[in-house]
Amino acid sequence: MTSASVPTRRALVVRGGWDGHAPVATTDLFIGYLREAGFAVDVHENLDIYTDTATMAGTDLIVQCWTMGTITADQLRGLRTAVENGTGLAGWHGGIADSFRASSDYLHLIGGQFATHPALPAGQRPGGPADHYLTHTVQITDQHPIVAGIEDFELTTEQYWVLTDDLSDVHATTTHPAREDQPWHREVTCPAVWTRQWGRGRIFVATPGHSVDVLEHPSVRTIVERGLLWAAR
Repeated sequence: MTSASVPTRRALVVRGGWDGHAPVATTDLFIGYLREAGFAVDVHENLDIYTDTATMAGTDLIVQCWTMGTITADQLRGLRTAVENGTGLAGWHGGIADSFRASSDYLHLIGGQFATHPALPAGQRPGGPADHYLTHTVQITDQHPIVAGIEDFELTTEQYWVLTDDLSDVHATTTHPAREDQPWHREVTCPAVWTRQWGRGRIFVATPGHSVDVLEHPSVRTIVERGLLWAAR
C-alpha cells in the first residue's frame, strides 16, 4: 500500500440481531465502498465493542445493522459517549430504527422508532414476508447533500411507520394511506430519511433497506452511501 492509499479514517461495522434483515449480506454491500472512500473498516458481530473506550474514541463512523436484540447499560453508554464526542452513527431500516426496543435511551439517541409496517389488504396477501410488501413512494423533501438531485421514487417493500421527534432533520418521507381495512382514518406521513446532530456527532437513518435488493435500488444505494460519508467525523 502506498502512502497515498493509507486509510485516513476508521469505520466500525457492527452487525447482528435478527437474521431476517440479512445483517452480513447488507453490510457487505457497503464495506468496499467505505474502503474506496479511504476508511479502514473493522467488522464486529458483538455489541461489546461499544464498551471499548479506546476503539470507540478512534472510530470516525459506526455503521450499525442490529435489528431488535438487547443492549446493556455499559454498551449503550459507550455508544452514546462516542457519538456525543464526534463519532458518526449511520444505518438503515431495522438495523438502526428497530434496534434495542427496550431501551428508551437508545430511542432518544436515534430519534425514530419502528412502530409497524402495514400489511396488504387481507385478500391480496400472498403469504409470508411479502404480505408486508407495499408499493409506496419515497418523497424527497429538501436538497440536503444526502438527497440532492434525487427525485421521488417508488419501492415495493416494507413501508416503515416510525415514531419520531422534531430534533431530527427530515430529508425524505413516505405516506401511509387511509384504508377502510385499517383502524387509522387519515393519511400518516413518516420520515424515511433523516439526520440528527447529537453532541459533536452526526446520525443518519434511512428506513428503506429490508433486503439486499432494496439497498441495491439506485436511489436507495446513493442515499445510504452519501449518508455514511455525511455522518462520519
